[in-house]
Amino acid sequence: MTIAALEELTFGLGRLAEAARGAGHRLCLLTRDRTVYRHELAGIPSGALDIVDVDTRDESACATALAALPDLRGLINSTDTWSVPGADLAARLGLPGPDPAAVRVLRDKYRVRNLLHAHGLSRGRALSLAPPLDSSAAEALRDMGLPLVIKDSAGTSSRGVWLVRDEHQLGAALAEAARQALEGSLKGELFAEPFLSGPVYSAETLSWAGSTRLLGVLSRQLSPEPLVREEAAAFPVAFPAPELALLQAWVTRVLKTAGHDSGFAHVEFILTAEGPELVEINRRIGGALVGEALCRAFGTNVYEAVIDTALGRRPALLDAPSPTGPATGFVLIHPDRRGTLTGWTGLGTLAAFPGAPEWYPTAAPGDRVEHLTDQRGCTGIVRAEAATAELALHRALSAAGSVRPQVTADDEQG
Repeated sequence: MTIAALEELTFGLGRLAEAARGAGHRLCLLTRDRTVYRHELAGIPSGALDIVDVDTRDESACATALAALPDLRGLINSTDTWSVPGADLAARLGLPGPDPAAVRVLRDKYRVRNLLHAHGLSRGRALSLAPPLDSSAAEALRDMGLPLVIKDSAGTSSRGVWLVRDEHQLGAALAEAARQALEGSLKGELFAEPFLSGPVYSAETLSWAGSTRLLGVLSRQLSPEPLVREEAAAFPVAFPAPELALLQAWVTRVLKTAGHDSGFAHVEFILTAEGPELVEINRRIGGALVGEALCRAFGTNVYEAVIDTALGRRPALLDAPSPTGPATGFVLIHPDRRGTLTGWTGLGTLAAFPGAPEWYPTAAPGDRVEHLTDQRGCTGIVRAEAATAELALHRALSAAGSVRPQVTADDEQG
């Protein structure tokens, strides 16, 4: 029996293959680029995973590849980019899966914002920025003032997000958005929404039949303005019990209103002075090392819940005891210039730091570094652990401070 994955997150593939094997199934990965999974594939035993090389942007090609798999029982879709085609393919093949119409709503940040606003779950509404952008932006300024945020309705990895505090930044953001639209970099439509002040977190949740469990809250550290690049994170944040109960109630209402009723969700929010406000909903396990953090905190392979959901059965993780394992902190290592990655300094010193630091590369020597303002520029992640998320983050930051990506600029080559 086979369970297929339509692409995957960069990390967690080994855990997922192990969970599938434990359920008596083989995992088959459909991918257009194996290099994304270099680190994971290096640690997976030979023969423990099947891989089909296919253009995963071509839904017909994916349908053909899936139809050829022996005794296919489920389709896993753990990424934002492939969430809509994944839901469509599951429905087309008669496999368990979410309602494709509901997935389309969740994939549209503009629609989700206004849906929550209409139900009293968001103080601000979103305004579409249709061409001509200047006149649309003028309307947004009249409606919500400054500061505001301009977003791509289907953006991922902090791409297509501009923080605007004055009219100069507004003009620059509109010009860059127009340029990206011409080159096809935008995945959806532009919209504006109010800027929210406060620390950023994400609620890591698991749902089944409309019932949601808050597994824990991840802290998130962003780069200094005007960038919105993610720099570090830690799990699970130790909120006081009454505040955690309020977050449980809030995220349950948000997911129910948005139409997410099964599987993992990674719900980013800002804890404002007036309470939590949604940033976005990702109907998947959290990216980077969130899945690994969950596994270590709960002392179990949480990817078993991914397999359960793909097979259409209630995940056992919903009834697991509260996490008692170590907390995790991790830091993303970004270069400071474009060029060719030649390696890193400091990796050999990680073992000297407390917290059992580990290195998770997301790039390899020889790779081109083109993007410095979002997660695409990340070259690797340093992870550390401790008894609390606060201590784990301190340890991860300390260890990561010794690691430097080495990049040869174009004008230095040759």
